[in-house]
Amino acid sequence: MGRFGAGVPLPHGPTHPNPSLSGRGYIGTLPTLPTWRSAPPMKRLAVYCGSATPADPVYIDSARAVGRALAERGIGVVYGGGRLGLMGAVADGAIEAGGEVIGVIPTALVKAEAAHRGLSELHVVETMHQRKQAFTDLADGFVTIPGGTGTMDELWEAMSWAQLGYHAKPVGLLNVAGFYDHLIAFVAKMAEVGFVRPMHRDILIVADTLDVLLDRMAAHTPVRAIITMAATDL
Repeated sequence: MGRFGAGVPLPHGPTHPNPSLSGRGYIGTLPTLPTWRSAPPMKRLAVYCGSATPADPVYIDSARAVGRALAERGIGVVYGGGRLGLMGAVADGAIEAGGEVIGVIPTALVKAEAAHRGLSELHVVETMHQRKQAFTDLADGFVTIPGGTGTMDELWEAMSWAQLGYHAKPVGLLNVAGFYDHLIAFVAKMAEVGFVRPMHRDILIVADTLDVLLDRMAAHTPVRAIITMAATDL
């Protein structure tokens, strides 16, 4: 059993516990920040998105296209393990294109029959904190597509952890059909007022198309982490 709990064997393929993910619960190991010269190669990306199905088909269609495009690039998908809404569409798109899809889902949602049963791997965890830690540990970066409050929780944590220095991975936002226009403006407002430091204002990498977003993420350079700064610099 790894940090994320027992693996669940699935029809599409076995679950392979990762021996490097030892330990329990939410506690992780703080990286050695000065050794970060560049972000790791993007072999897997965590995709954050909603489990709802909006009336406008552009959202489901774009989610399926994201999964398919990542698989075609040879990039594995790490996501919330659900079969519904945009989550299910991302997974289905990647699976249909022959890609690797790893789900991480809380026990409560498995019991609610919301888990996708066609994944390469499914990790079942007890808490949402463990779920988000798993996303960070398993993925080499983060892509957020449209979603609701849960998606925002995941996005903000990825950005916050990058600022602090708990990871050095690129944080991308795919602005499908202008969905995130106001969020992008809000992030700019935080920087303008001074709640986001100049060195951290570009942590969120934004694009309207996936190809452009992935190219920008691949060129990502880790920022100076807050935990490496003197109090006088904060």
